[in-house]
Amino acid sequence: MADAKVIPFDEDRPRRRSSPARRVRVAPEAPVTPVTAEPVVEAVPDPVAAGDGWDRRIAGGLAFLRRRITGEYEVDAFGYDKELTDQVLMSLLRPLYDKYFRVEVKGIENIPKEGGALIVANHSGTLPLDGLMLQVAVHDQHPAQRHLRLLAADLVFMLPVVNELARKAGHTLACAEDAQRLLEAGELVGVMPEGFKGIGKPFGDRYKLQRFGRGGFVSTALRAGTPIVPCSIVGAEEIYPMIGNSKTLARLLGIPYFPITPTFPLLGPLGAVPLPTKWTIQFGEPISTDGYAAEAAEDPMLMFNLTDQVREQIQHTLYKLLVQRRSVFF
Repeated sequence: MADAKVIPFDEDRPRRRSSPARRVRVAPEAPVTPVTAEPVVEAVPDPVAAGDGWDRRIAGGLAFLRRRITGEYEVDAFGYDKELTDQVLMSLLRPLYDKYFRVEVKGIENIPKEGGALIVANHSGTLPLDGLMLQVAVHDQHPAQRHLRLLAADLVFMLPVVNELARKAGHTLACAEDAQRLLEAGELVGVMPEGFKGIGKPFGDRYKLQRFGRGGFVSTALRAGTPIVPCSIVGAEEIYPMIGNSKTLARLLGIPYFPITPTFPLLGPLGAVPLPTKWTIQFGEPISTDGYAAEAAEDPMLMFNLTDQVREQIQHTLYKLLVQRRSVFF
């Protein structure tokens, strides 16, 4: 190989005269293998980014508490507190709805996306948990996340704590005037015409609809011109199998019935834990009321026919769901 001169890189330095006899042999360069793979860089979690979610939650919670303390929140004429319902009450009911009863919802598309509608459902379960699960189902499953305003019996609004929570959750007294105001304001209103006859019936009469009253809910829907949506709930009948009713205790306590179940009052407070049954809630096709004349709400025969139509549709759907059900608990 030919000899080569070494040329220094520090050009600014004064050059020294090299001895002509001195030679430096330069070795040939080794072949360079091209590197195609990019170096692996381990992702290090950013503690700031990772904490963003919790930071937002904490900030939101603190802001919520501040509004509660300072009173900077809104309620409507009925006492409904939307913020409290969305952030607190629904969050408390959701585990019961999702994990415990594992509620399956069908026909949610039959509930209008906007405007007033009257949802009529069967009532059962010894304690009215079916109304609360119905409220969660409408809010969580409907594309518009609509709120259901339930019409409750006067007993609900006589209990100290329950009264306040019911008002905050948007429920109101089961009277035609309040129901009509809500429907005309474009709200979803829920009614369970069986009342205490439904939730207080013995276990042997489960899924047999009781009398629907005189059809007051039909009259209200006709006056407001809103559709009626039948709703069938399966699973609530078995949460507290009512095998007896102590009428003496009921009279002493001033309540419609005093339930006796396989676990209550035998096991005391533990007997008040509901059985983890599998629920199905199905909304039927709406029954239109806007085609009737204004005076139709005063026609008793029409009231009877429409009431019977709604009741039969709910009963038929209950039987169909029971046939399809594999097990009470699965």
